[in-house]
Amino acid sequence: MTEPAPRVVELSSPFARFAGRLLVGLGHEVVLVEPPEGDETRREQGGDAFVHWHAGKRSVTVDLAAPDGTAQLRRLLRGADILLDGTPHGAEAAAGGLDHLVHVRVTPFGLVGPRSDWQGTDLVVAALGGMLAQVGAPDGPPLRLPENQAEQLAGVNAAIAALLGLRARRRGPGQLIDVSAQACVAAALEAGTLAYLHEDRVPPRPGSVHPLVPHGLFRAVDGHLGGGLGGSPRMWDALLDWLREENADADLAEPRWQDPVERKKHQDHVFKVVQDFVGTRPKAEFARQAQARKLPWAAVDLPHELPDNPQLAARDFFTRVTTPEGERTDLGFPFAFPEGRRRTELVVPGLGDDQSLLDDPLRATCTTPAHDEPVRRPALDGVRVLDLTWVLAGPYCTKILADHGAEVIKVESAGRPDPTRFAPFMHLSRGPHTDPNTNGYFNEVNRNKRSIALDTRTEEGVAVLRDLIAQSDVLVENFSSTVMTKLGLGHEALRAINPDIVYVSMSGLGHTGPRNGWVSYADTVSASSGLTGLTGWGPDDVVGVIYGHGDIVAGLQAALATIAALEHRAGTGRGQHIDLSQLEAITAHMGTSLLRGTTAGPAGNSHPTWSPQGVYRSLGADRWLAVSVRDDTEWAALCEVIGRPELATDERTRTAEARRRESALVDAALGTWARTMSADAAAELLQTRGIPAGAVQDGRELVEHDPQLRARGFYVYKEHPVAGAFLHEGVPITLTRTPGGIREPAPVLGADTDAVLRDVAGLSPERIQHLRANGVLR
Repeated sequence: MTEPAPRVVELSSPFARFAGRLLVGLGHEVVLVEPPEGDETRREQGGDAFVHWHAGKRSVTVDLAAPDGTAQLRRLLRGADILLDGTPHGAEAAAGGLDHLVHVRVTPFGLVGPRSDWQGTDLVVAALGGMLAQVGAPDGPPLRLPENQAEQLAGVNAAIAALLGLRARRRGPGQLIDVSAQACVAAALEAGTLAYLHEDRVPPRPGSVHPLVPHGLFRAVDGHLGGGLGGSPRMWDALLDWLREENADADLAEPRWQDPVERKKHQDHVFKVVQDFVGTRPKAEFARQAQARKLPWAAVDLPHELPDNPQLAARDFFTRVTTPEGERTDLGFPFAFPEGRRRTELVVPGLGDDQSLLDDPLRATCTTPAHDEPVRRPALDGVRVLDLTWVLAGPYCTKILADHGAEVIKVESAGRPDPTRFAPFMHLSRGPHTDPNTNGYFNEVNRNKRSIALDTRTEEGVAVLRDLIAQSDVLVENFSSTVMTKLGLGHEALRAINPDIVYVSMSGLGHTGPRNGWVSYADTVSASSGLTGLTGWGPDDVVGVIYGHGDIVAGLQAALATIAALEHRAGTGRGQHIDLSQLEAITAHMGTSLLRGTTAGPAGNSHPTWSPQGVYRSLGADRWLAVSVRDDTEWAALCEVIGRPELATDERTRTAEARRRESALVDAALGTWARTMSADAAAELLQTRGIPAGAVQDGRELVEHDPQLRARGFYVYKEHPVAGAFLHEGVPITLTRTPGGIREPAPVLGADTDAVLRDVAGLSPERIQHLRANGVLR
């Protein structure tokens, strides 16, 4: 019997609204509670903000300040499963005593800690969470990622939190869940903090070159390309052959350049030769020619070009939205759900269209599920995940599952190891770079997992893998689209082995479509999504997003998909294949950019309506202060703080529109004051007046100095059997009844082989000994 779709009541905010949108994509009934004048997004960007964030939801109006407002909301919550609560002070008065309710609080800095009452915007949270320190030129100011990526990281984590709460509710009551947007950002920095934790090093902002792998942003004759030297000897050889064919190889055919360490050491020279070659060609043509050679390059597209992407079009990614003014085309959801069906048609609700839901007799009987289990087990306890992933996107997904209690079995081998165990330029460690067990990059995203060393290039190895599949709930892999089929383990084969399996594939562009065989890295996926093209100071000053933000987003969305599929299976008895395209995952994070069309372009750190908003140099070397002023009241308060009260009433700067026109005057006044202050002291002064502000923090400052993350216990100390003791980045979602956490460090390669094959696959000691003697277990 199929369970009814969960009902979500959304008290919206910039940090919560993406969660509501994602839950719409999962088929949940999302009820948006609006004030009598309507949600503020109805007036933003000509209404485009409401179209994007709230299409597909239902609308009720409740005046929470009125005498009966709380009682009205409580009646609605009696029939709800989830309260998605983005309000500053929370709706506990309405939710109190409703034990069935999964109450997800999403705030800029979390519910506990000395900065829990600080004001946060996307820019300020990105600064205090460490994101801004990773984007921009090393000798210039930090740069914000476009389309509110800090807000969207909070949103996808909140959606995960909601589903974890539903999962836990199958064994007990609902609970309060605390989602800190700052912690969500701090947990999504790729190597930004890990370099400090494992090498005592704070990398500078990378500009347009990836800080670890030999990739970057290159200029074409008609725009830009994302790509580079690849990550394997084959890719370097293929690129060199291409350069030779075109007589563009310069000195790169010399034997010295066969050494990847030498190429990395003199990367500027190698990149110049490649740039001279790339710069003579149109971006789309070069990308097609590169991909024909299986080289990871992609054209940097702007959002208005996305509908022309044949891969997105073929996979029916885009959503048709019915508005009062007619039909619009908007970005779609990050994956098709459930069972390969994607929501592609949505309707924008009118204000208060669904007032009858306030007294819905069909849902008024919602009660707390029966529970007799006092043990506070993590939400995914009892779920077994077979992890065939590597590098970042896939391991980040399975890390989330493991953090919340799943038994994750990582399948690897010495013959085909996870590259992050051995790759010298990704081996973040104080020790020798030849030890597969000491890499901080690997050890961060693989904590709480088990490791078996199994050579799946052998028939016997695949046979063992089949035995493990039969005993697993979930299989996750992020190979290219044909690998599993070549192993004889496509979706139909997996179903034959285990009819209830949840299979999550995470290829770069998906398993179907005309570009399903394209080679992709995080930077090339970001290039194709529009994210890279909007990251810059203007159309002629594109910087791009170089670190693995796309991998992080894909990992988060794959974790959301996995938990959603487990819930779907619990309600229907059916597993499914989630064919997650990393391109679609990151493109779904591009906000209102497609609706804005050709007006969407790089805009630095500015905001379309607030002024001032920016990053200002502060006292000290490379120290910066992020500030957002959301209205004229905050502007007047800021003018007092900086000692320029006359600017609050000056006609040149009295309104936000005037301040944008006089940005040079405004930025000079604020910048002069900030330059004489430490960023932390300046932020504290502004926050005492309710003005969103925060220091731009790098990895060292996050770990050593941030009082909010420290109070929340974000960095967790665990000892690894080979690498020794070190701090791990923590879990940004706090479930108050069934908390996740870091239980164990990452596994030594193959540490659990015998135990897993014996206890899970059911192999005899003699069979295990035979496999080891034949080199299958190594």
